[in-house]
Amino acid sequence: MEIMVSSELCRMVPGFTAGFIRYRDIEVGPSPQMLKGRLQLFQESLYFDLESKSPTEFEGIEEWRQVFKQTGKDPNRYRHSAEALYRRIKKQNYLQSVHSAIDVNNFFSLEYEVPIGIYDTDKLNGDIEIKVGAEQEEYNGLNGRLNSLHNLIVSSDSSGPFGSPFVDSERTAVTTDTKNALQIVYLRPSFGGEENMKLTESLMKMFLQIHGGEGHYTIIGCE
Repeated sequence: MEIMVSSELCRMVPGFTAGFIRYRDIEVGPSPQMLKGRLQLFQESLYFDLESKSPTEFEGIEEWRQVFKQTGKDPNRYRHSAEALYRRIKKQNYLQSVHSAIDVNNFFSLEYEVPIGIYDTDKLNGDIEIKVGAEQEEYNGLNGRLNSLHNLIVSSDSSGPFGSPFVDSERTAVTTDTKNALQIVYLRPSFGGEENMKLTESLMKMFLQIHGGEGHYTIIGCE
């Protein structure tokens, strides 16, 4: 499986960079109490910050709003997944535990203010391209709706788009049956190489600590 970033996306968002982590032989299940506790405590702490601040005052949240603008998507109508989580917490609508893979994603997304996706690689076909969604492209999302992908950043395989920092598709969703996975960290354009590696590697280490198996990562961007 090769991963590439389209020239069109690089033209629109010259600083686009993402971390890609591939996992093999993992075990997804109920989250350990350590993860549940950290996720709950972080949400409670964040809620107090959000009492006096808007989600858009957090640098990472605002950076990804600007990325959406760069590709032609209104961030007030289409909120990236990290901002959507922040807005839930501001309403004290705390995230409940889903399963270990989703909970790790949510924890890191909240902590680093970036969208993160995870996909079952056994449901993927061929190479992957990160690109800007075309006018007619759409998929059934994890939000329970048919989502237009026009002008959104999307991840696409030979079967079509399957992921986005807006919402991911049902087709490649990770479940407790998943054994192999691909995690995509939509890094902040302002981050440097060392910060990108540190974030991606720390996410991979925590994921492997909980799920077992093996993993390796690469950082791919437009520069």
